[in-house]
Amino acid sequence: MKKIYFIVIFLLGGIQYVYSQNTRLDSIRQEKTILDSLFLAETENVESTQKPKVLHAEPLYIDLIRDLGARKGEKEWNVGMGMTDKRGFDEYETLIEYEWAPIDRLGLEVELPLTVYSSRGQLPTTLERPSNRLESIKVAGQWSFLVSEKAKTSLALGYIHEFELADLNQWGNEKLYRGNVFNPFFVAAKRWGRNFHTLIYTGPRIIREFDHATETVFDINTSFHYMISGTRNFLGIEINKEIQDGKFSAVLRPQMRVSVADNLLIGIVSGIPINRETQGLSSFLRIIYEPGHKPYR
Repeated sequence: MKKIYFIVIFLLGGIQYVYSQNTRLDSIRQEKTILDSLFLAETENVESTQKPKVLHAEPLYIDLIRDLGARKGEKEWNVGMGMTDKRGFDEYETLIEYEWAPIDRLGLEVELPLTVYSSRGQLPTTLERPSNRLESIKVAGQWSFLVSEKAKTSLALGYIHEFELADLNQWGNEKLYRGNVFNPFFVAAKRWGRNFHTLIYTGPRIIREFDHATETVFDINTSFHYMISGTRNFLGIEINKEIQDGKFSAVLRPQMRVSVADNLLIGIVSGIPINRETQGLSSFLRIIYEPGHKPYR
């Protein structure tokens, strides 16, 4: 009789433990759902005067001109810093850019990219280190022509124009303005459920420097991200692919974004080239500041 009594107590205790664990898991799931709902609502809830918008994770290395489905008044400052091993010398890049939305679904951007090179000992005779330069004055626009809340999909067309500048050591000795880069592009993004994001960014870059033959490079940039529940943080990978003169090259860029404040985010990117003959590993840091950003409460 005592054995039966202890068995019953043991079974009841086990049932109670399993029930409490299930209740705890349900509470955690419910809390995550609420957090996700609040965060998605920050982006997607529409006031009577606003157009719909779908939340998408934006790649960190080749970033967008502005959020897809941008709303009037949105703005953002970016500062980027990176280093690439060029097999004989190091390439240091830095950029500062400002992007804003003057009207709904139209994003504009101005960017100044600077590249500096540093030798590591004596270079091989077959290799020449480029000169330091302010690469260009870059201006761009992006129009989101489709925003589907039901399909969680956004489509956009854009254009980047770069006014290429002479090497820094040639300023004053030759023409400052050395050519143009014409870059129309197309963007398609989709969110799968609450957390998974995919995006493709593609288009030709037509490089036309004065007194030089025109070059064309076709870019195909794809990305996949997982956004952590209830946050703006994500983990993912961006794959930057180029086709030039029939040759294909690609760089894998694992990355993460961390929110350190409501209006301040930091992106960390590493670069792993598929073809290691001309360049090695790279790293890149992007600081994103959104003045006037007001979180959902």
